[in-house]
Amino acid sequence: MIVQLSRDLGDYLYDVFVARFDLWLAFGLGAQILFAMRFIVQWIASEKAGRSVMPVAFWFFSMAGGLMTLVYGLVRREPVIIIGQALSLFIYARNLVLIFRERSGTSARAESGSDP
Repeated sequence: MIVQLSRDLGDYLYDVFVARFDLWLAFGLGAQILFAMRFIVQWIASEKAGRSVMPVAFWFFSMAGGLMTLVYGLVRREPVIIIGQALSLFIYARNLVLIFRERSGTSARAESGSDP
């Protein structure tokens, strides 16, 4: 039984990762790696700060990886990926807008000489 399960698992993994391999699968894997980089960036920034922080790079990796994953989902016609990434991209973009709005407001106050 264990031998058969092992063989079935091996056949499944071969089918998913080898037999079906094409350029779009490579693109999708690249998208997933890019998307995962956001967690590595966030972890490194938090370790350096000694507290949990969310660097702007986190949101840029989220946007890039999410957009690539959405394209992959559209090409592969995967509704779960399409819905999930389309909604997520809105959230990532909104966070970037808020960050840049805050930064431009801070720099405008600094130029005018007024404190927050």
